[in-house]
Amino acid sequence: MSWLFPLTKSAASSAAGSPGGLTSLQQQKQRLIESLRNSHTSIAEIQKDVEYRLPFTINNLTINMNILLPPQFPQEKPVISVYPPIRHHLMDKQGIYVTSPLVNNFTMHSDLGKIVQSLLDEFWKTPPVLAPTSTAFPYLYNNPGGMPPYATSQGFPFLPPFPPQEANRNITSLSVADTVSSSTTSFTTTKPAAPSSGVLSCLPLPVPTTDAAALTSQNGFGYKMPDVPDAFPELSELSVSQLTDMNEQEEILLEQFLTLPQLKKIIADKDDLVKSIEELARKNLLLEPSLEAKRQTVLDKYELLTQMKSAFEKKMQRQHELSESCSASALQARLKVAAHEAEEESDNIAEDFLEGKTEIDDFLSSFMEKRTICHCRRAKEEKLQQAIAMHSQFHAPL
Repeated sequence: MSWLFPLTKSAASSAAGSPGGLTSLQQQKQRLIESLRNSHTSIAEIQKDVEYRLPFTINNLTINMNILLPPQFPQEKPVISVYPPIRHHLMDKQGIYVTSPLVNNFTMHSDLGKIVQSLLDEFWKTPPVLAPTSTAFPYLYNNPGGMPPYATSQGFPFLPPFPPQEANRNITSLSVADTVSSSTTSFTTTKPAAPSSGVLSCLPLPVPTTDAAALTSQNGFGYKMPDVPDAFPELSELSVSQLTDMNEQEEILLEQFLTLPQLKKIIADKDDLVKSIEELARKNLLLEPSLEAKRQTVLDKYELLTQMKSAFEKKMQRQHELSESCSASALQARLKVAAHEAEEESDNIAEDFLEGKTEIDDFLSSFMEKRTICHCRRAKEEKLQQAIAMHSQFHAPL
């Protein structure tokens, strides 16, 4: 009871003289931690004497049980939580903290290892299911900003829906006359808009727009406009009246503008680009059946995976039921019932003999046989009970 009252000077000197200088409360805490470690060899120590983590798998679902020991442990009960959050009658509404009576009624004389084992046994008997909030990004104790949760989808979560394509889609080309106006103004536009007609509009996916400066900054992946000279020799041969007419009449200016070699190069490059885009679109359309076939193959394999997973879970459940039926405690109960049945049969035989219903030879043979079976079963049941009691002192319950 020394942990309930402040240590006197004599008590402090006696505590300092104890092994390791530990008080009775600290020694009890160490015993409970050792019980937890001995009961579960796969437990991991996150922080010494403070936090422990025990992973376990039920129905192909891996769950981490976190055991947090408060500063006043074992006077205070431990805080047991799980991740990911689950739905179970032992859990709270959020599916994170264990609210079992074994934890709520914890005292310093409780066995922490057996409590955790009892929780695992209960999870095995009634398997939990994932809570709806468990699909978010796996942070249990904090929710960092800027981390959006994973998108939830059913059926086939990792393959985006493939847009249906038209098998007989036509690919149209643009004429040079239609592209002259856009070509002449492309170098003055900051953010060119996506064309609303032509070959790009026939593609299944939208074409993103970008800055002209960003295009020219890419190494080899953008189009570099031809250099514009400071002077045009063709204009020096014209008279002042011709230059005035050209300035006043846009048709003449456009005609003269179309004769520039820089614009001719731009038009030729654009025609080549349109042809390459058309060829790339045709190749993409040819690959569409192969993509659809492979996508269907992946869907079939995913369906097969789902079926195999369901069969595996059923077999795991069956294996758990068989292991439970063959456990030491179950075998002990069966032996006890069988010994009682053999004893009742021998008593019935004795009553029949006393009433004169059976001969003495038949009585001796049948009575000795049933009594022998009864004593053998009772001896086995007692031996098994001793083994269970001895095993429970050092290990988890069988």
